[in-house]
Amino acid sequence: MLPPPAVPSVPVDDRGDDRPLWTPDPLRAEATRMAHAIREAAAPAGRALAGYDDLHAWSVAEPDAFWGWLADRWFPWRRRPERVRSEGPIDRVRWFEGGTGNVVDRLLDPEGVADDAPALIAHAEGAGAVRWSRARLRREVARVQAALHAAGVGPGDTVAAYAANVPEVVALFLACAADGVRFTSGSPDFGAEAAAARFAQVRPKALFASPESRYGGRRHDRRSVVEELAARLGTVRTAVALPVAGAPEAEAPNGFGRWEAWTHAAEAEAGDRPETRPLPFDQELYVLYSSGTTGDPKAIRHRAGGAFLTQWKEQAYHLDVRPHDRVLVTTTTGWMMWNWQVAALGVGATLVLIDGSPVQPGPERLWRIAEHDRVTHFCTSAGYLHRASGGPFRPAEADLSALRAVTSTGSPLAGDGFRWVYDDVKGDLHLASISGGTDIVGCFLLGVPTLPVHPGELQRPGLGVDLAVFGEDGRPLDEGAGELVCRAPLPSMPLGFVGDEDGRRFRAAYFERFDGVWTHGDRIERTVRGGFRHHGRSDATLNPGGVRIGSAEVTGPAVAAAEVADAAAVPKREGSDESIWLLIVPAPGAPWSQEAERRLRDRIRTAASPRHVPTRIVAVPDLPRTRSGKVIERALAALVNGEPVGPLPGAANPEALPEIERALRAAVDRHG
Repeated sequence: MLPPPAVPSVPVDDRGDDRPLWTPDPLRAEATRMAHAIREAAAPAGRALAGYDDLHAWSVAEPDAFWGWLADRWFPWRRRPERVRSEGPIDRVRWFEGGTGNVVDRLLDPEGVADDAPALIAHAEGAGAVRWSRARLRREVARVQAALHAAGVGPGDTVAAYAANVPEVVALFLACAADGVRFTSGSPDFGAEAAAARFAQVRPKALFASPESRYGGRRHDRRSVVEELAARLGTVRTAVALPVAGAPEAEAPNGFGRWEAWTHAAEAEAGDRPETRPLPFDQELYVLYSSGTTGDPKAIRHRAGGAFLTQWKEQAYHLDVRPHDRVLVTTTTGWMMWNWQVAALGVGATLVLIDGSPVQPGPERLWRIAEHDRVTHFCTSAGYLHRASGGPFRPAEADLSALRAVTSTGSPLAGDGFRWVYDDVKGDLHLASISGGTDIVGCFLLGVPTLPVHPGELQRPGLGVDLAVFGEDGRPLDEGAGELVCRAPLPSMPLGFVGDEDGRRFRAAYFERFDGVWTHGDRIERTVRGGFRHHGRSDATLNPGGVRIGSAEVTGPAVAAAEVADAAAVPKREGSDESIWLLIVPAPGAPWSQEAERRLRDRIRTAASPRHVPTRIVAVPDLPRTRSGKVIERALAALVNGEPVGPLPGAANPEALPEIERALRAAVDRHG
């Protein structure tokens, strides 16, 4: 094996400038919930805490004290627990045994929020905004709960939602959580086969479905897909057609046969608020699905208390979400960020729901919504920010005076993406690049609103997260890129997988590579300031000449080039070795040329190392992405290596694949 390159795997910054892009004003920092937490935690810590790093060190050194303090602050206990966590292996730890409560109590009745305050503001493509007050949300949840009771759905059953991102799905989820009914959801861009591969694993008793979806200026009739899905599942006894935003509710169930309209299903007599059962902290709440590369997606079982305690910690402290703030998250019901966003209700914030394309009718859509609704927290994918940075619209043209934070997730945000936010969105805000995943329905790495923001850097590990960077030998690395691991249990680590009764698949997925620690499958690198740089997924790692390179180490410098709007680096197998192929989408108005390719190669060589320079650079019209903005790298790797690509459920632009295949074939014809 060749030795690793002598230069760092990723430069400090792709422009050689490592100065902070933003430092919070001392008065602003002092007013954050994080600053309050640092002061409040002094009592359980038994000493004054000197800033975030000291608070984090205590949270990791004394996990029982930290998680107990946090749960007392946020979880609505009905009966106090006997202990914080059980003994035993990390994959079998149980939390707050003996305690009961219900997360819905806090979600519907957060501290300091009036009945007439807005709970949900929903924007669907092609429709006007819909607003629900806190009082209305409680009434809707009570009505849905009564409808579920009438249908014989109760604790231990499962409800599935094949749904657009509309307010009714939030009410449905909360009604399920109030009773201990397991919930699962997926976006209507999934085909019947892909949706059934997920939902069939949990055997839903009731199915709520959107009969149509709207995306990119087009109406997509999903009625036949929904009928096929219900038939494939077999276990469904109750089928309800969700309202279609912007269309009369009476039209929704047309052609559904036995399907019941939402307005009829949810018209049962109910009070002004739902009844909430006292449930264990570890009560199973919902099932999320990993994408996987082979076989059915893993169905991941998440616990109610652990998911919401983690999400409240992240939103309140790491992102400084406060009562009456307005939180916009670009997500579908098929991405874990949908589940994550619901937690903002318990922090006291208003959810601004987005359905449809973020750039329809134009690239200004989301920013104009943020302007109109006085959004304080704008959460989106790194892919969206990178693409927006090459577009004609500058968000700074909108009135974003209420905006305090932009959150980027889904993939690494390059240094120039950070700069674009501060240059073209707003100069005085907290830009938080965060990283976690479906597996923990939360984050390992987060923002800290009391600390400076540096380009391309995730500020710190989350509170309570005993994060480390491991080398191939399973030992912590002081420098260089390695595996992201967590050395202690977290409340949001899942209960396990559906159908994995003995836990073997669960242990194999996260705990076998390094015994006794969670291995997440991401490559990260610690900076001299205590922050981190994210190099992409381990399973997307490039390995030319036996040297491991994160795909983001190549795409980061690429998307920073003015000529490049988007990029993906994939491995091309060359016998027993592999080379790097870089697929780039040229920026609008910037025709690709040999000179542009030469400049890009020089940029990558200077920013990273000669080993990072791709063997082949191919210009393509577009890259396949999920609706959440992630590049579907496995499909690109298959195309580059001449392998067949199966269906891509959830792809926002499946039409990109034939164009990419033609571009690759042309490149091979030209250069061999």
